[in-house]
Amino acid sequence: MARFFANTFRQFSRGVIRAAIASTAVAAVTFAGSAHALPTEQGVLVPSPIHDETSSTVATSETAVFAAGCFWGVQGVFQHVQGVTNVVSGYAGGAAETAQYATVSSGTTGHAEAVHIVFDPSKISYGRLLQIYFSVAHDPTEINRQGPDRGTQYRSAIFPVDTDQARIARDYIAQINHTDTFDKPLATTVEPLQAFYPAESYHQDYLTLHPDLPYIVINDLPKVDNLKRLFRIVYRDSPVLTSSVRGPAR
Repeated sequence: MARFFANTFRQFSRGVIRAAIASTAVAAVTFAGSAHALPTEQGVLVPSPIHDETSSTVATSETAVFAAGCFWGVQGVFQHVQGVTNVVSGYAGGAAETAQYATVSSGTTGHAEAVHIVFDPSKISYGRLLQIYFSVAHDPTEINRQGPDRGTQYRSAIFPVDTDQARIARDYIAQINHTDTFDKPLATTVEPLQAFYPAESYHQDYLTLHPDLPYIVINDLPKVDNLKRLFRIVYRDSPVLTSSVRGPAR
């Protein structure tokens, strides 16, 4: 029985804490007499990247690794993108021995909550994924936070898998910073990818499995709505759910 309660607490403590935060926000809005005016973001459509992949650099399958705050919503967004074949929530930026949620939550491991995306570049480009990342997946101007979540593990970061992705990402950040899309510079960093470590199984497909959780309703479902509104041409109704992943994805 003790093991049961320990496992239950380990797996759901994060959801309980976040649900409590979100429930408080819902109660506050309802009390104010605006039950339908939830504090959601509308998304910002950033310009398409000037520099993107070319046919000579495109393979049959590619991967991308992005960090953009809590991985629940980020995974949920990219699972609804046509051309994406798998999205896994996990950790990037730190060592293998610290790639567990309880440790990453300390904010001292170097890890960021991230997603590992497998996509078909004949259907969607790396640059278009970045456009979605900057437009609807998170607020890229926030430093070490997203919504109610704070800490270096919630930073905005891109982890390129090769030099071509690194060039595209850096060029795109510079391009956006030269526009008036946002009222302050992007906080997004481009960091070397040593390895990506899948998160615990209970974090996978979290948005799809818990659509009524207040945290998801307030912070994450609006991101999917914004994807559908701003990127209708690549939006798909049925998300591609993650497969079982064992060990680090490199």
